[in-house]
Amino acid sequence: MAASPAPAQAERISGQALLSWRREQLAAGGSPNDLDWLLDLQGGVTWQSLQQLRLHPQRQLELRCPRAELAALWERHLRGGEPLQYLVGRCPWRDLELAVAPGVLIPRQETELLVELALEIADDGRTPELWADLGTGSGCLSLALARAWPTSRGLAVDCSAAALRQAEANRARYGLEDQIRLLSGSWWEPLQPWWGQLQLVVSNPPYIPIPVWQELTPLVRNHEPALALSSGADGLEAIRRIAKGARNALAPGGWLLLEHHHDQSSAALELLAAGGLEAAQARPDLEGKQRFAIARAPHPP
Repeated sequence: MAASPAPAQAERISGQALLSWRREQLAAGGSPNDLDWLLDLQGGVTWQSLQQLRLHPQRQLELRCPRAELAALWERHLRGGEPLQYLVGRCPWRDLELAVAPGVLIPRQETELLVELALEIADDGRTPELWADLGTGSGCLSLALARAWPTSRGLAVDCSAAALRQAEANRARYGLEDQIRLLSGSWWEPLQPWWGQLQLVVSNPPYIPIPVWQELTPLVRNHEPALALSSGADGLEAIRRIAKGARNALAPGGWLLLEHHHDQSSAALELLAAGGLEAAQARPDLEGKQRFAIARAPHPP
C-alpha cells in the first residue's frame, strides 16, 4: 500500500497544552468522539495516547499537523456540517484506509459484516473465482474481497462517475488494478457479458425510504449523495431491481448478499424469493437488527 503523503508541517506540543486546546474546541460545540477522531486521523494522536496524556500531561508529543490546521477543519465541520471524512479525505474501514470525497458514500462499520458473510460462505469450500460488487461506491467491499481472495477476479459496478473515480483511486492505492475491473452502469446491466458466471455478488444499495431520508441529520442529508442513500418511497426500488435480475446473472448455486434498512428484512427476503432465488436467510448487524439478506441461485434440476 502506498503511504499517505506527509503533512507539510508538524507541531511539538505538551500533553497539557493539547488537552487545553481540546477543551477550547469542544467549548464551541461538537462531539468529543468526533474531535478525538480528527486528532487521531489527521493529528496522529490515538485515543489511547490521549488517555495517557491525562495521566502524564507534561509529556511531549508531535502533532502531524499544527493545531491551527486542526482547528480550521473542526470549525468547518461545526459551521457547515461537513463530514470529517470528507474534510480529511480519508476513512478507516476494516483493515483499509480509504480515500473519500463528496459524491461518494462514506463507508459504515456495519457494512464490514457483508465481507464477513462472504468469507463465511467461502469457508464452506466455495471461494469464488468470479464475483461482483453492485454499487461499489468507494470500492470498500471490492477491495476487502480482492485482498481476502487474491486468486479471484472482481467486477465492481456503479452508475456514479464520482464514485468510480474514488473507487479507481482506492484500487490503485492497494495495487489491485489487475484483480478488480470497474464498470459504469446500473446494477446488472454492465455485467451482461458475465451473466450466469457470477459465483458471488455483494451489494450495499441505497435503501432509505425518501420520507426517512428527508429526516436524516444535515450532516448526512446535505453532504452525502442521495443517489447512494435513498431508493423510492419505501426504500426498496434498488433491491427490487437487484432481486429481479439475480437469477439470470448468478451462476447456478451462486450467492447474493445484500444490505438493507433495519426494518426491511421480511420485504427483502420476499423479493429474493420472488426473483427465483432459494435458501433466503436474514442476518443481523452489530446491534442484532436484521440488516442483511442472503440467497442463492438454484442448481438446474
